[in-house]
Amino acid sequence: MAEQGQRQKRQRSGNQSQRRTTQSRRPRPGDDAGVIPVLARVAREVETAVQKGPLKPANRARFQVATLLLREERARVKVDPTLTDAERSNEQKRLDGLAGILAKTAARDTTLISMLGEDAVVSAAAKTLRRDLLIAAGVELSPDELIITTEPKPVDKTIEKQVVPQSVRQMQMSNPFLAPDFSALVPKTEKTNRLGNWELIEPLFRAFEYGAGGGAASMDLPEASSLTTPGGNLELMRHQARFVEEVKKGHRTFLLADEPGLGKTAQALVAASVSNSYPLLVVVPNVVKTNWAREVELWTPGRTATVVHGDGKDVDAFSDVVIVNYEVLDRHVGWLGRFGFKGMVVDEAHFIKNLKSERSKHVLALSRSIRASQPRALFVALTGTPLINTIDDFRAIWQFLGWIDDKKPLSPLIDKLEDTGLTPADFGFFAEARQAVIDMGIVRRKKVDVASDIPARRVADIPVELDDDLGRTIRAAEAALTARLLTTYNRVRALKPDADREDILRVVAHAELDESKAAKTGDNVFTMVRKIGQAKAGLAADYTAQLARNVGKVVFFAKHIDVMDVAEQHFAKVGLKSVSIRGDQSPKARQDAIDSFDKDPEVSVVVASLTAAGVGLNLQAASNVVLAELSWTSAEQTQAIDRVHRIGQELPVTAWRIIAAHTIDAKIAELIDSKAGLAARALDGSDQEVAAESNIQLQALMSLLRDAIGDSEDVDDED
Repeated sequence: MAEQGQRQKRQRSGNQSQRRTTQSRRPRPGDDAGVIPVLARVAREVETAVQKGPLKPANRARFQVATLLLREERARVKVDPTLTDAERSNEQKRLDGLAGILAKTAARDTTLISMLGEDAVVSAAAKTLRRDLLIAAGVELSPDELIITTEPKPVDKTIEKQVVPQSVRQMQMSNPFLAPDFSALVPKTEKTNRLGNWELIEPLFRAFEYGAGGGAASMDLPEASSLTTPGGNLELMRHQARFVEEVKKGHRTFLLADEPGLGKTAQALVAASVSNSYPLLVVVPNVVKTNWAREVELWTPGRTATVVHGDGKDVDAFSDVVIVNYEVLDRHVGWLGRFGFKGMVVDEAHFIKNLKSERSKHVLALSRSIRASQPRALFVALTGTPLINTIDDFRAIWQFLGWIDDKKPLSPLIDKLEDTGLTPADFGFFAEARQAVIDMGIVRRKKVDVASDIPARRVADIPVELDDDLGRTIRAAEAALTARLLTTYNRVRALKPDADREDILRVVAHAELDESKAAKTGDNVFTMVRKIGQAKAGLAADYTAQLARNVGKVVFFAKHIDVMDVAEQHFAKVGLKSVSIRGDQSPKARQDAIDSFDKDPEVSVVVASLTAAGVGLNLQAASNVVLAELSWTSAEQTQAIDRVHRIGQELPVTAWRIIAAHTIDAKIAELIDSKAGLAARALDGSDQEVAAESNIQLQALMSLLRDAIGDSEDVDDED
C-alpha cells in the first residue's frame, strides 16, 4: 500500500509539472497580448520590408524567428488541454492566416526558404529576438530560455588532414626566407569619407542587376602590339592579346568571364608569363587538372608544371606552376598558403559561389595569404558563367580578387566609388558604381563579337514518345503529381479567396518542392525527371548512333550513370566504339578517353557526364552534341555545348536535345529557352526578363498546376 501511495504521489507530481509546462507557454494572467498578435506584427513588418526590395539581415532574422515561433505555437495549440475545440479551431485559423503572410513573403524573396531547413543556422541574434518576442507576448520562460549562449566554434577538422609533401620541405629548406613584396605599398593620402556609413555591397550587386543600361560589362582594353606569345611559338587571337596587353600595363586583378570556348586558359597562362607571376598557383576542377598541365607546356614553353594528386607525394615543388583541384585543397591549404606564390588562378570560379562551403573558404584563405605577402600578385578568376542563380554569386569571386570583404568594398574600389561623388541615394549611382567595379578588372567578351570565324551553333529538339511501360508509369506519376498540386491549390484558395492566383501557385509549388527534397521515397518532380531520363536513354542512344554513321563523331551527354550505361551498351551492340568521361575516373583515364576520341578514327562517340565533362574540356573533334537529359540550368546546358563550340571548331555545331513529348520534360525545355540568363542581364547588357535558373524547378511545377487549373475551370464552365 505504501508503494502504491508513492506511485500515485509521483503521478500527481508529474501531472502538475506537465500543466506548469503547458501554462508557461501561455500568456500570464491579465496579459491580453499573447503570441499570435506579436507574430502578426512581426509578419506584417517583414511583409512590408520585402515589398521594398531584398531583405536586410535584421529582417531576414525576423522572418526566420517568426516562422519558427509559428511552428511552435501551432504544435502547442494542437495538444493544449486547456483549450476547447472551438478555441483550438479559432487559434488554428489565426495561425493559418499568419502562415499565408509568411509564405507570400517567401514567394517574393525565395532565398528565405533556405532559412527554414532543418540544418539552417539560428544565430545568437535570432535566439535573442525569439526570447524578446516571447517576453513581449507575456510568455513565462525557463531560465535556460532566458539565457542566450553562443555555440563554441567546432574544432577545425581540416588541420588534422594537413600534409606537407617531401618535395615542399626540400624547397623550403633550399629557400628558407621568402621576403614579402613591399614594392606596391604607397603612402596613404587623405580621402573623403562620404560613403563611410553607407551599406555598399548590396547596392553594388543591384547596380549589375538593374544598371546595365544596354552596355556590356567589360573594361576597356588596349590594342595589342603583337599577337605572338612570349615564347614565339604560337599566336593569340586579338581579344586574347588585348587582355594580355592590359596585364603588361600593370593591371593585376581580373574576373575573366569570356563566354566558354574563347580560350581563357591560354589568356591566364600568358598573363602569368608576361607579369612573371611565378610560382603560380592554379586551382581547378578535378576533371581538367591534367589538361592544365598540358596547356602550361603548350602556351608557356620553358615553364614547368606539377599536379597535386592525393597527399601530394609526386609534387615537384620546384616547378613554376602548381595545379591543385578543389577536392584536395583541405589537405594542402597549409603549405600552399606559405609557399610564396606570386599569382593565383581559379578556374571555373563559380565553384566557390557558396561562401559556406569548405572549398570556398580554402580558396579565399589562400588568396588572402598570397595578397598579404605579395600585394602585386596576379589574381585571375576564370568562368564563362559567373552568375548562375542570383546576383549574389558575385560575392565570393569579388572577395577572392580582393575587391570586397564580407562587409564592405576594399581599397581601391572604395576610392573609385568615392571619386564618383555619389551615394546610393543619388540618381546615377548604379551606373557609376557598376562601371567602377568593371574597371577593377571585369573582362567579358561574347563569341559573336570577337570570334567571327567560329561557326554558328544551333539547338534542335527531337521529340520522342514514351509508349512503353516505363512511359505509362511516368505519365501516371505526373498525373498524380498534378492532382496533388491541384488539391493543395484548392485548399489554399478556399482559405484565402482574395489572394492573388500567381502568389498561391508559387506557394503551392514551393511546398511541393520542399516536400520533394525531403522525401526519401515516393514519386516527386526529381524522381520523375530521372525516370524520364531512363526512359529516353535507349531512344537517345539510337539517335546518336544514326548521327555517328552519317556525320562522324558525336558527344553524348547525360546526367545519370544508369543513362550512360544504357547508351554504352547500345553503342557496343550496334558495333560503334565509344569512350566514357565520368566523375569517378582517374585524371589519366579521363585524359586517355579524350585523346582517343580526338585521335582515334575508330572511336565514334564519347559518352560524357554533364557534371564531370561539362566544364573545361575540349571535344571539338565532334560538331554534333546529343543532350539525352536536360539540366535544371541553362548554364549547364550551354557549358556542355561549348565543349564542342569553341576556338578551333571548323564546322557548324548542332546540339540535339531529346525531349519526352507530353511530359514535364517539354516544359523544362521551354523554360530554359524562354528566360534570359542572369549573366546576360548583368554582364552582356541584355534588357530581357531575368529568371534565377534555380527556379526552373519551381516554374515547371507552377506550369503544371496552371494547366491543371485551366482544365478544371473549363470543366466547371461546361457544367
